[in-house]
Amino acid sequence: MKKSVNIRRSLLASLALSPLPKAWAAATATAPDAAPMLMKVGPGQSVKSLAEASQRARDGAVIEVDAGDYPADVAVWPQNNLTLKAVGGRVRMLAMGVAAQRKGIFVTTGEAMRIEGFDFIGARVPDRNGAGIRLERGSLTLRNCSFKDNENGVLTSNDKAVRLDIEDCEFGAIVRHDGQNHNLYVGAIAALRVTGSYFHHGQLGHLLKSRAAVNHILYNRLTDEIGGESSYELEFPNGGQAVVIGNLIQQSSGTQNPHIISFGAEGLTWPKQELHVINNTLVDRRPSGGVFLRVSPGPVKVRIFNNLLVGNPRFATDPIWELGANFTADLDEFVLAARENFALRPNSPLRGKAIDPGAALGSSLRPTRQYQHPRSSVALTDLARHPGAIQFP
Repeated sequence: MKKSVNIRRSLLASLALSPLPKAWAAATATAPDAAPMLMKVGPGQSVKSLAEASQRARDGAVIEVDAGDYPADVAVWPQNNLTLKAVGGRVRMLAMGVAAQRKGIFVTTGEAMRIEGFDFIGARVPDRNGAGIRLERGSLTLRNCSFKDNENGVLTSNDKAVRLDIEDCEFGAIVRHDGQNHNLYVGAIAALRVTGSYFHHGQLGHLLKSRAAVNHILYNRLTDEIGGESSYELEFPNGGQAVVIGNLIQQSSGTQNPHIISFGAEGLTWPKQELHVINNTLVDRRPSGGVFLRVSPGPVKVRIFNNLLVGNPRFATDPIWELGANFTADLDEFVLAARENFALRPNSPLRGKAIDPGAALGSSLRPTRQYQHPRSSVALTDLARHPGAIQFP
């Protein structure tokens, strides 16, 4: 039975994998100060709650949180270079009808904040935009965290200096069923990077929606699955620069929108517009047939290489797009598609047909990792030679 932490009402009332790009690394690096402040939080510690920890912590602190349930324990984090780390198991943040600043379980505004090993569950607020985490300012790295039964998993502001890095996280079902909320909703920020993460069971909204200027969506699984009713699986409504490599992206039979990936549907507002879709496995389970990719007309550089297109033999393209080594594939080309194992069979004629996709945004577009379920990625031990997201079973 998990431990539970009782939060004093007085505290609640006071709250009203691949390397980062150089600029990003500089923005999120910890300052070379003295030894960081270490704080321990838990039922058996002197600091009992995250709410109390957020009041006491200073810049550069490392906060180790004992595993267990923390009901109604919400907090605002303004500190810079702060690390929250679960110790001894998962830390489960249960909203229980309470929200920091009427926004979410955590609200973060500091630079270079890092959260590891936390589960955020049940965020709801009066304006129906409650989030497990609201990223308002600064930069945030999430590692091995999960989001379930929230109105939004993570919701960011439109601050153009904000950066968000997500690694090995899970974004499960949300609770609002009117299409206005999303498993991950990123505003018009500077940069988003998502790797090794699992998005599933959308409810009329999108699995991943990002308005960021620069997006790296690498080695993830975005699968709506049985009972899912997402709209887009992956959307960049204002375009920007997007690199989409090594993802398994699957539209469910209950989808509310025929499009799987959408780019620029709400206007191409960023000065640089380019989309690179490389080594993905795109699965269409819509009975009447879906659309793998929609790109709004405009000055967009589109490059599509080494993708496997499953379930729909039609792939609408534009003559100005750069295309190469994209193949349609039946379900029987894979080891066990019924169990979401989309590795090509050893005797598949599609094996070995990937080509060099070139480079973009200063880096090679060849995959160096692949998604590993339930939420991680593993390094490839050889050159990526096959089309699709999965190079080995």
